[in-house]
Amino acid sequence: MSDLPLFSSQSTSSEADELSPFQVKPTTGLSAAIAAWGKVLEAEGRSIHTVKAFTADLRLVAKFIGGGVSIGAIGTHDLKNFLDWMLNKRGVSCSPKTYARRVTSIKSFFRWLTQAGVLDENPATAVPQQSVVSPLPTVLTPDEVEAALTAADQLRQGDDPDARSYTLLALLLHSAIKKGECMNIHLNHIDLHSPDGPVLFIRYGDVRKRYKERKIPLPETWIPAYREYLQQYSPTNKLFPWSPRRLEYLLEDIGETANLEKHLSFDMCRWTAALSHYRNGMDHDRLRQMLGISKIQWREVGKKLSRLLEENCD
Repeated sequence: MSDLPLFSSQSTSSEADELSPFQVKPTTGLSAAIAAWGKVLEAEGRSIHTVKAFTADLRLVAKFIGGGVSIGAIGTHDLKNFLDWMLNKRGVSCSPKTYARRVTSIKSFFRWLTQAGVLDENPATAVPQQSVVSPLPTVLTPDEVEAALTAADQLRQGDDPDARSYTLLALLLHSAIKKGECMNIHLNHIDLHSPDGPVLFIRYGDVRKRYKERKIPLPETWIPAYREYLQQYSPTNKLFPWSPRRLEYLLEDIGETANLEKHLSFDMCRWTAALSHYRNGMDHDRLRQMLGISKIQWREVGKKLSRLLEENCD
């Protein structure tokens, strides 16, 4: 049974749904204020994913403290009690990454209330921010990238030419796309005749993920192998009409041929590509968009790339 305080959680849905951000007062109920904050985040251009995550974190706070409790009555001790409940008494596991995000959400919410002049004092100021240092991903060194591409090109130029491995690997090491995105590339997602040069369109059928859609420039050096691959395999719909596991085997075979000690994978290619662009000075916002991640996600990704660069200096 959840160990919840005895605060009242009553709050009318009409108040929460209709309250303008400009109407929030110290006496406004927590649930209504959260709904108003969600409108502010949307107006700021935050992604749907970010808005949902932040407001969901605060709704969990409202479940604990009470949705009808006025925001002016909430103190630091209430927020610390919530975090203790979430970690130790809720009965649901909470990863360090999730915990850190919820602290960030709480701090962002009450910072907004304070900066907007609704609250005189910020009860979340004394709540410690817990940063999570997750392990760094494994990446290929520039020499290993060259060795892998050389191995794939040998298959392309061999007695029985096969451009598939090179087409796949070179695309991953440039575009930094995820495995699922690679599997969903259709032939009409590649435009070799764009006015701005060859481009790859990353599309999502799920409307909730449309913010991840993007256009990635393709290097001219990739085009000959791509044309050879089309002639050899004649795909009719998807660019790579094989199972994810089959493509994973192709990458593993390339790694073995190149005598890599590392296990070549989609994720390794994604991080290697991102680090390469980061090292070469690509604008950070442009790189973020290329990766298809939000500004909030970039905070962690950017820190990882910075650490990777330090650890992989030539």
